[in-house]
Amino acid sequence: MAAPGGNAPVPEHPDVSAPTAVGPLDDWLRDRRQRRDEAGLRRRLRALPGACIDLASNDYLGLSRDPRVVTAAREALDAHGTGSRASRLVTGTLGIHERLEWELCALTGQPAALVFSSGYAANTGVLTALGDADTLIVSDAHAHASLVDGARLSRSPVRIARHSDVAHVARLLAERSEARAIVVVESVYSVWGDHAPLQEFAEICRAWNALLLVDEAHGIGVAGRGRGLVHEHGLAGSPHVAVALTLSKALGAQGGAVLGSPALREHLVNTARPFIFDTALAPASAAAATEAARIIGETPELVDRLHERARIVASTLGILQARAAVQSVQVATPEAALRAAEELRGRGVAVGCFRPPSVPDGISRLRITAPGNMELQELSRALHHVREVLAGVTGDESATP
Repeated sequence: MAAPGGNAPVPEHPDVSAPTAVGPLDDWLRDRRQRRDEAGLRRRLRALPGACIDLASNDYLGLSRDPRVVTAAREALDAHGTGSRASRLVTGTLGIHERLEWELCALTGQPAALVFSSGYAANTGVLTALGDADTLIVSDAHAHASLVDGARLSRSPVRIARHSDVAHVARLLAERSEARAIVVVESVYSVWGDHAPLQEFAEICRAWNALLLVDEAHGIGVAGRGRGLVHEHGLAGSPHVAVALTLSKALGAQGGAVLGSPALREHLVNTARPFIFDTALAPASAAAATEAARIIGETPELVDRLHERARIVASTLGILQARAAVQSVQVATPEAALRAAEELRGRGVAVGCFRPPSVPDGISRLRITAPGNMELQELSRALHHVREVLAGVTGDESATP
């Protein structure tokens, strides 16, 4: 196989089933692989063919290839090199990081921001920095794995609230014995595409003196004409609300950030281990995200085009449109979902395939995202293949999400 941008062959990874020398972990690893195979849960890494129509990525607005974003990244690469070379508390903080934080604040209406090397690091960083034995974390049942891991690592007591159930959250806060509490939700959930009832959650947190931490990973660039659901509900800058987000979806780059009060930012700089001990976000990614945030703020019609394409996806496939970038088609079994995704890949169309245990409600899905810059003719051609494959592989098993 040829290397991208060159003719040198890329070595294949060894076959995991081939005989190898026996080491101390081999028996255990072999047993775990066999269990995954028997459950049909083994994951595989495969490069996306260059000619594929991509309906699977998180590049919701198509900004990762926008010439303005690419130019900003290239200029930062020329000016600063390929990496930041150190953590931000050593020599890793560059002017581009500070400009990115300023631009994120301008986009979201938050008073302060701190950039991390990934959205995962931002979520684990803020929860471990704020959590302790006297802080209850109330986490939504559909919260992302990074929030789950952050709660676990925080060593805080954790209670799981039913999905978007305001009354259940209120009861858990009322019953707590801990001095402090953090309620953890996502603004837009990627599985159902539903919006969290942020106004109600914010009122509950205000009443019980708790912090509402909102992960806007699927909200930035999508909800509130791109400024996020927190901004749309008028909660930006609220002392009871903080925001985490990723730069790798609608912003088309890489990295993450936590936004809130200046006091929160100062606390994270001093206590968030994924910030303190990690190399700073690469300059090219920081510059790309800065330009993307500026573009979204100045041209909200990009977001309108995203939702128009989502409407086309939903109407073509006969599903209820989610108020999100991702539209999902339920499939009766994990095997049927895998077969559909494989056949579509063979036809040159990439779709997401999510199945248990990765989905919180246990329902397998094909997840389809049509970026806001996708040509309508290309989208129509891809959706024709999706309809055909779903009809052939699942029959009448697909259903409205």
